[in-house]
This record gives sequence, C-alpha cells and structure tokens, in this order.
Amino acid sequence: MTRERLVVDTNVFISGLLSSTSPPARVIDRAIEHGQLLGSTETLRELIETLLSAKFDRYVSRARREALLDRLAPLVEMVEIVQHVRACRDPKDDKFLELAVNGEADVILTGDDDLLSLHPFRGIDILSPAAYLERLGTP
Repeated sequence: MTRERLVVDTNVFISGLLSSTSPPARVIDRAIEHGQLLGSTETLRELIETLLSAKFDRYVSRARREALLDRLAPLVEMVEIVQHVRACRDPKDDKFLELAVNGEADVILTGDDDLLSLHPFRGIDILSPAAYLERLGTP
C-alpha cells in the first residue's frame, strides 16, 4: 500500500499544537503515521521560523514546539522545486502549491481559504483538516 503524499500547511501545524484534540492535531498524527510528508526549503523555513517565534511562547512551550520539529525532521521527504507556480491570490502560499506539484502530492492540508479556494489544483486535493478526516471516515 502506497503512502499518501501530503503537503501540510504551517497553519495546520500551529493549530495542532494549540489544541491536541483538534482536527489539525489528529491530521498531523495521521500524516506522521500513515502518510509521506513533503517539504521544501521554503516551507520548512516558514515552519521553523513560525514555530520558534517568541509570539507562541505564551501558548505552547518552546520545548513542545522543538519536539514537534524533532519528530518531523526524519520523516519529511525533501522536494526540489524546479517547476514554479504562481496561482494563489496570496503569493506567499504559492510555495505550498509548488511543493505539491513538484513532490507529486496527493493532498494539501490547510486551513487557509486562499488555498482551499483552489481545490482541486492540477488534480491535487486541497482540504481542511476536518474535510480530510471526514474523507478518511474519521471525523
């Protein structure tokens, strides 16, 4: 059985850390256990900078944020971006589309309406964590 190739937006990781029983947290666990996480230099840079930002210190301990990064590091398949994409109304989100296209992703998981409005994108599903869980039959 092939593992589903997944692009997980930074906002899903943040939301999952803020509430351990939320759909984003459940999606992250599922992705780690059953999927193949994809990353690019740009998406991982954003994730690291965001997770280690002092603005989250009062919500989630730095140790817990670092633990998530440590857990993800060996699991992420790095994808080289050779085909650039300019399709999102928020250009900062194009990096997730680029990763999905170049990494031959099956799904982009996001809570961002700018990305969700593009579903599907070049045959790649773009789903919220709740919609993804529903599709799997685990709402």
